[in-house]
Amino acid sequence: MTWLRILIGSLLLALLSDATAPATELHETIDQQIRQSHPQFLAHQAALSTDTEFLRRIYLDLTGRIPTPRETLRFMQQGDTNKRVQLIDHLVKQPEHARHLQHFFDVMLMERLPKKHVTLEQWQTYLYDSCRDNVSWEQMTWDILSADGAQPATRSAARFLLDREVKPELVTRAIGRVFLGRDLQCAQCHDHPAIDDYPQRHYYGLVSFFSRAYLFNDPKSKQTSIGEKAEGTTKFTSVFTNEEATTFPRVLDLPVFTDPMPDKEPYVTKPDKNARGVPKYSRLEHLPGAITHADNRAFRLNIANRLWHFMMGRGFVEPLDMFHADNPPSHPVLLQLIADDLHEHQYDVRYLLRQLARTKVYQRSSILKTDDESIKLRYTAAHIKPLTAEQLAWSTMLATGLVDTTRQATIQAFLATKLGDGKTMPTAPMDWESLQLHLETELNKALQSQVTQFTTAFARTDGPGEFNATANQALFLANSPLISTWLRPSGNNLVSRLVAQPDSAKLAAELYLSVLSRLPDATETARIAKFVDAFPERTTTIQELVRVLLCSAEFRFNH
Repeated sequence: MTWLRILIGSLLLALLSDATAPATELHETIDQQIRQSHPQFLAHQAALSTDTEFLRRIYLDLTGRIPTPRETLRFMQQGDTNKRVQLIDHLVKQPEHARHLQHFFDVMLMERLPKKHVTLEQWQTYLYDSCRDNVSWEQMTWDILSADGAQPATRSAARFLLDREVKPELVTRAIGRVFLGRDLQCAQCHDHPAIDDYPQRHYYGLVSFFSRAYLFNDPKSKQTSIGEKAEGTTKFTSVFTNEEATTFPRVLDLPVFTDPMPDKEPYVTKPDKNARGVPKYSRLEHLPGAITHADNRAFRLNIANRLWHFMMGRGFVEPLDMFHADNPPSHPVLLQLIADDLHEHQYDVRYLLRQLARTKVYQRSSILKTDDESIKLRYTAAHIKPLTAEQLAWSTMLATGLVDTTRQATIQAFLATKLGDGKTMPTAPMDWESLQLHLETELNKALQSQVTQFTTAFARTDGPGEFNATANQALFLANSPLISTWLRPSGNNLVSRLVAQPDSAKLAAELYLSVLSRLPDATETARIAKFVDAFPERTTTIQELVRVLLCSAEFRFNH
């Protein structure tokens, strides 16, 4: 019986080992799936990015700006082999990370629509607070699709619906694109002529949630909110076949929400010119739950694809709002896996971004080893991305020294407020986290007008896509009075420091660290010295050097 005891003991030990073995993390699974996605992947994969390449990329993707020279040097000098993971974990906790995600969600949800009924400040504060508190995407979706604008506490989240004036054609297209990854606009009048997966019933299933909703203007408060009627049927006719149909609310081909038998008095508040209609049964109330329901896999696949695009520069499905059978994901199994993992983690955006940043896919060099398009699309190298308008604005202000100057003024104003006469310390000093949040908020306010000028010049309104520079954008970088002001020697800004630096090698090092987040090589250092020596007007020469680097492709792109 000894052999039996040994066998049982071995089996127990194996079971115990399996039970206690650490589960494979998502970033490891992603790398494994990517490696196995093409037989020639290993032969064509790019090397991992250098420390400075990774540093610039991760700062841009997680905080929306380039690193400072001090941050660059500190990271380069760090010997810890785990320093990349430590940096990722540090950055996702910073107020700047929340601000960058605010910009991402703002553009994704509102596509830079002008303000109508909810102020931009209210909306952006809601997004920032949600990102700072790591509110899940599922909860944000509930907030946004359930807010009617009538309650002060949730009015800011109502901008998505209110500023589209709950017009079915606008709201239906936005919900399809942003929350489901499907642009159903061409299914409004008939089944989509080119995409079998977009029938007319999908469009009107979403319309039916809104068919009873309307914009109510309160005559007393002059405030606009969403009212709803208790009756109304959604009918549609195909212009191709003249067939008529009726639908209840539904999301794609999921079960419909049929109306209950109406009460004799169907209203909590009957609609009239002085009162917002509030029915006892609301079709609109079912929308957030229908969109986020576990059976609606389109919800999880869409946000997984968008967050992958956010970090990698290219989605599994492109365009992002064209999920259908004839446009399959480049890596269907991996997309499903990431989407399911995100669902299991309660749509924790910060969790997923952290996992994506830890992958070798994300950390590869952008230098390609092949021209074969079929292999390039397998993520053998990092995808080069143009900076967003906000990234370009904050990186330019940081490089020229405007951010540091403004931050110092913000700190001085804070100290003056807290210390009063300069002798009495505050009775209840802020903790470090609160102080960081305060300073970031004040800095953002102080520089918002400058950022707005960049968004006016560089912002896309049609969503992510291929980079197309315009003449006006080039002229803005080359001749803008705004940037010219930042290049005037002032205090301790970049041009002032460079003008005062007699050593050309140190000048070149500070210039490249400040603008390109790396040290120059020997050839670049020699060229800088030659250029500075060739012209007698030192200040003008250095201003032109800084502007040339700011206009360079290396600065303009996240690589």
